[in-house]
Amino acid sequence: MNYLEYFPSCQKDAVLRLKDEKTQWINQDKKGFLRYRKPLESVQHLRASCSDFTGDVVKIGSANDINAADRQKVYSMLRDFMPWRKGPFSIFGIDIDSEWRSNKKWDRITPELPDLSGKIIADIGCNNGYYMFRMAKHAPSFVLGFEPYIHHYYAFQTLNTFSRQENLEVDLFGVEHLNLFPNCFDIIFLLGIIYHRPSPVETLRDIYNALKPGGTLILESQAIPGDEPVALFPEKTYAKVPGTWFVPTGKCLEHWLIRTGFKDVSLFCEHPMSCEEQRKTEWMIFESYEDFIDKNRSDLTIEKYPAPWRVYLQAKKC
Repeated sequence: MNYLEYFPSCQKDAVLRLKDEKTQWINQDKKGFLRYRKPLESVQHLRASCSDFTGDVVKIGSANDINAADRQKVYSMLRDFMPWRKGPFSIFGIDIDSEWRSNKKWDRITPELPDLSGKIIADIGCNNGYYMFRMAKHAPSFVLGFEPYIHHYYAFQTLNTFSRQENLEVDLFGVEHLNLFPNCFDIIFLLGIIYHRPSPVETLRDIYNALKPGGTLILESQAIPGDEPVALFPEKTYAKVPGTWFVPTGKCLEHWLIRTGFKDVSLFCEHPMSCEEQRKTEWMIFESYEDFIDKNRSDLTIEKYPAPWRVYLQAKKC
């Protein structure tokens, strides 16, 4: 599908060059990409008889859609995509209990959702597409997922090979490529990304420019508790994650958005994190939230910083 028809104001030549570079990149066997591509090729003939995106679990197909041999192929392939960070999913009756109970985040966002029907949407850092599938219930015109990690890219491609949602697509772009899409999106979701950016205000400027006039940003972020407009800058890691730069308070994020040019900025939800929402499962067997927190003080990370909260904001472009 040539999705560029949805983006008449994008820098088409630059996007096509980037797509071509990414295609050549993933076709290189030396990168180990065959680990994901070959299993997908072995099951790409399978189709789900139905999909259900209305509940907590994204359901694609039923157990009766495939025979025992294909079911084993699908199961093995899904295990190869471990760790599953976002979910939950049920794929041909195979239940995937992901590390994050992403339905909880979606439930907090849903009451504040703008009308998605007929809209052009970007999901930045979309991972395996869980939130994109949840958006599909609302009949958007098109959702483009930006996901630079090959693991997550192929997970989405596999799931959508079965489900065939023609208005959903993921490409191997990062948030830094938003500048190729000026005035293109009605709505942008930036969920759990901003604290991984060394220059968060520049990232918000790119998002602002990628929105159409009147467009909406839904932003969710890791945060520290407090009412002051400040951000923590960890020495090396925060909750064991080296790729964390600025961890703001909700008020600090509000100020970033206002100074970037956004209007009608609202912080509509904030809450402390817990191992009820992020935890190890049989589909994510590595360290998770409980390993990132001080064993003697649950209000501190293992580095003795304030333990993480999550904050949710909505903002509009004039």
